Amino acid sequence: MRKRFFGLRLSPLPFALCSVALGFLGAMLIALSVPAEAQQAKVRKIGWLGTRPASGPGSGIEALRRELHALGWVEGKNIVFEHRYSEGKLERLAALADELVRLKVDVIYTATTPGVRAAKAATTSIPIVFSTTGDPVMAGTVDSLARPGGNITGFTMIVPVTAGKRLELLKETVPKLSRVAVLWTPRQSDQSWKESQRAGRELGLQIHSMEVSSADQFDNAFEGATKGGSAALAVTPNPVVNSNRKVITELAAKHRLPAIYPDSRWADADGLMSYGADLSEPYKRVASMIDKILKGTKPSDIPVEQPTRFEFMINLKTAKQIGLTIPPNVLARADRVIR
Repeated sequence: MRKRFFGLRLSPLPFALCSVALGFLGAMLIALSVPAEAQQAKVRKIGWLGTRPASGPGSGIEALRRELHALGWVEGKNIVFEHRYSEGKLERLAALADELVRLKVDVIYTATTPGVRAAKAATTSIPIVFSTTGDPVMAGTVDSLARPGGNITGFTMIVPVTAGKRLELLKETVPKLSRVAVLWTPRQSDQSWKESQRAGRELGLQIHSMEVSSADQFDNAFEGATKGGSAALAVTPNPVVNSNRKVITELAAKHRLPAIYPDSRWADADGLMSYGADLSEPYKRVASMIDKILKGTKPSDIPVEQPTRFEFMINLKTAKQIGLTIPPNVLARADRVIR
């Protein structure tokens, strides 16, 4: 039996072939739409290279998750994190970086200069994004802030620059202050230590070196500082120090040392004062960089960014505990006061 197709008489066989052709054409049209959807649904891997795990609303990983989520990257849907922690042992970072490279992650994120060095030694092709405290140019991490070069970019907290400001605030807070202990770690906060020495000379302060390389040295370092006549403490950030906030703030209170710390987490953890970059800013900027990289931008085309907002905090509960009265002019300058 012959059938009509657009007014023509067709034999059963040609009509069947025509139906197959139409079906094939439809399948091709559907297939053409798949790549864009498949690309959108592809799960990308972000390697997190850190020193110690941390969780909770205020942690770095949660902050980065929130910022990436706002940009459309949802963990378990189109991104996954591969976490690698050195448990405070910096010598393990190199092996952990190699492990992330073998996992073929799409980008490596790290928040320490030792982490950047380990990742840089492990790969020249996988993009690396950092948020570190030191000067990445002086550390040899990037060629320049405007043109980082290679496979690395990120956000620098320019902590060495703020080291002098912290000493200035200490001098205004503690009457007749003449000698200040500076807590630092060789090879991790060298730049902050040098800036502290320079600022100390300009402010007329004697600077006592509280050099520590591991957590078991804190007790002796505090004993030496107080016996040496230090009447206040300035803390420079680095992995060893950042991993021991509770120990350090408790020792400062025990020795009744007015102390100033590098960011708001310390004041929230019973530290007397803190001055440093607003901690919400780095993760917003880092998330934006990771977003661009995952969408095809080269790290070398993304300039290294610096803070635009700084925060001064005072914890009056801690001031009362060590018997210190904060001068009104200093209190008036605080962005936030914990009472």
